[in-house]
Amino acid sequence: MAFSMLQLFLLGALGPLLVGELRMSRAMLGLTTTAGFGAAAVLSPVAGRVVDRVGPRRCLIALLWLVGVALALIAWAPAYGVLLAAVAVGGVPQALANPATNKVIRAAVPVARRGAVTGAKQSGVQLGAFAAGLPLAALAGGIGWRGAVWVAASLAVVAALWAVRGLPADALPDCPSLCAVGKPDGGGMSSAGPGAGSVVGWLLVFSLLLGAGVASVNTYLALFGAQRLGLAPTSASVLVAVLGLAGIAGRMGWSRAAGRPGRAVVLPAVLAGGAVVAGLLLVAALRVPVLVWVSAVAVGVFAVAGNAVSMVVVIQRAAPGRAGRDSALVSAGFFAGFAVGPPAFGALVESSGYGPGWLLVAVEFAAACLVAAAWAVRERCRTGGGARA
Repeated sequence: MAFSMLQLFLLGALGPLLVGELRMSRAMLGLTTTAGFGAAAVLSPVAGRVVDRVGPRRCLIALLWLVGVALALIAWAPAYGVLLAAVAVGGVPQALANPATNKVIRAAVPVARRGAVTGAKQSGVQLGAFAAGLPLAALAGGIGWRGAVWVAASLAVVAALWAVRGLPADALPDCPSLCAVGKPDGGGMSSAGPGAGSVVGWLLVFSLLLGAGVASVNTYLALFGAQRLGLAPTSASVLVAVLGLAGIAGRMGWSRAAGRPGRAVVLPAVLAGGAVVAGLLLVAALRVPVLVWVSAVAVGVFAVAGNAVSMVVVIQRAAPGRAGRDSALVSAGFFAGFAVGPPAFGALVESSGYGPGWLLVAVEFAAACLVAAAWAVRERCRTGGGARA
């Protein structure tokens, strides 16, 4: 999971250096995110079916090889167009990541531990943010941003070689014998379950809105620190590392909480509400710069954790044989948000400044909060006030 989205965090953390060398505008930087996550959003439904058919082991190995290829292309990219193409290649491993890892959890982890394991798994994404924002950004200060990305590509290849040797063979998809300790506890998302497909639909819209805001912060936080708050490029990159560390804590803590009865239904709205506050803190940082650090922590604890809780709900509610596909559909919404959020943010900043841009992020989080709250109320009403997690 750390490798699957590493390119996003590298582009954000190294944004101040990339913009200068490749002569990119802020809007062009946002389009790099669109290229990767647009590809991931389009490919996610297909990726989910592929994982269900061929098994997560093969898909995880392919994921790591593709990450290595994408990062190598980014490191080599002589011009902006090549960079866009390289980032689009990186959309394929992003599409495979959640379906493959969620399927492993669905097949092999008892129900009581799925929330905690999902949180640990999802925190890997934020581990990638930390790696991009601190060690790799610091390395870029010494050997250049291209050298740092080459190092990241080499690490992905090493991980792929480990996966070939270390991952066990695939079991049957969502095998009943493995799932005997963890059969769906009601509210499944299969066509046979009550409210068929509705949970996926609600989570898809929630994830789209949440992803638009999170991607804008990931892509532009370091650039905001460098251009508007006067931070040195390396110091600005540390903002991404702080966000990553907070995201690890948030995803692990809130996902564990979502595993308790009744919690998973209400937590998405709570976390999106906290994300609204984080977005408003970024607006306030224009006048009180130290608040940018508080906001980075808040985005990690609340906004970033929201996606992990969504994955907990998917794993809890998926019908046998559909964990990969349901995970992919919800991930497609999140990736679509990542595709549309940064270019909209970048265009608004170019025309009106960072203040309106961060207000847009707060509005996106507020819309996600409303969607999640409406779903929670619907679930409570459908189950007579006792919706199960």
